[in-house]
Amino acid sequence: MDQDGVTPDEQAIQTTVTLDGDGADIAHARRLAADFLARVRDGHGLTVSRRAMDLTQLVVSELVTNARKYAPGPALLDLCVIGDMVEVSVWDRDPVLPVARAADAGRVGQHGLEIVMAVAQGFEARREPVGKRVTARLALTDDPGGSLSGRPPL
Repeated sequence: MDQDGVTPDEQAIQTTVTLDGDGADIAHARRLAADFLARVRDGHGLTVSRRAMDLTQLVVSELVTNARKYAPGPALLDLCVIGDMVEVSVWDRDPVLPVARAADAGRVGQHGLEIVMAVAQGFEARREPVGKRVTARLALTDDPGGSLSGRPPL
């Protein structure tokens, strides 16, 4: 296993795109994620469930929305498949790390990070030499136990 936790027989499949910072970024990023996973499925023969496709687009939408809202300007979207997981990373130039707010059914909006953390198997936000990178990891296949996030049902 190497430093990224990848065994020698696992191949990383990856793409990185620059998002310009205009209003079309969110929809564009969702399409890029769907196209990427379709290529992974069709071109590499990996199983990608409908749920994984939908959740990946949801996570991309939420992370890119946060980048647009809190760090106007260019951002990077990285999509990487390693083994049976897809990693969604968004870099932006704002060094302030996001913090999930306490649950509040009366609050309108600002639930994006809570949603991402609820559906992802892994989540990380870290400062970079310039800005920050927010990463969520999602399973490509449905959990055999039927749970949406791979965690035990509540």
